[in-house]
Amino acid sequence: MAALVGGGARPRPGEIALAHNGVLFLDELPEFNPQALDALRQPLETGVAAIARANHRIAYPARFQLVAAMNPCRCGGGEGGHACRRGPRCAVDYQSRVSGPLLDRIDIRLDVPAVSAADLMAPPPKEDSAAVAARVAAARRLQSERAAALGVAASESGAWLNARLPVSALEEVARPDAGGRRLLSDAADALKLSARGYHRVLRVARTLADLDGAAAVGRIHLAEALAYRAESPPDAARAA
Repeated sequence: MAALVGGGARPRPGEIALAHNGVLFLDELPEFNPQALDALRQPLETGVAAIARANHRIAYPARFQLVAAMNPCRCGGGEGGHACRRGPRCAVDYQSRVSGPLLDRIDIRLDVPAVSAADLMAPPPKEDSAAVAARVAAARRLQSERAAALGVAASESGAWLNARLPVSALEEVARPDAGGRRLLSDAADALKLSARGYHRVLRVARTLADLDGAAAVGRIHLAEALAYRAESPPDAARAA
């Protein structure tokens, strides 16, 4: 936990502080100590890693993008000869090492199927990295201009991003249309969304709309954002 979050007899910053304004990638997520993973919850919310001692308290900036990956079970899982022979219980036990409150703070969860030889020989995607980067840059400009129009103070780098807008501003800029509201209401009940999960769906949907160049958040953007939060089946690989 000290290596990840910070601490020690003479407190030093951990990996999350060293990843400030960058990306922290955790491979084989369930192999980490569960208590160390749960210690990420507060920094993910506040962007600060606080270390308390008897006589002093130290706070390190820790505004990072968390990316994590995991196999479906401890055996590795997969298809064909790589399939787990211990049954679904193996996957359930392995995945349960990552707590629900931590998963609630992960906005996008994607199943990544195994790469076959045919995939490796397939032609490259139509949209290359440069085109994606241009779309992302355009979406970030939109977010900056929108936040400025709402009077959101850019007190620190990236404060105007959809991910960090105050809830009051978020509900103003991510207000869905009638179809989207019905979908969100039904999904909130079906997926048992927490208040945090509800607002995170809105943030992702607003970003998807920005990437599409859409002025309003539509049903299609909410549907995609909700699909990213849906629980993966036990026999599928999950990357968050």
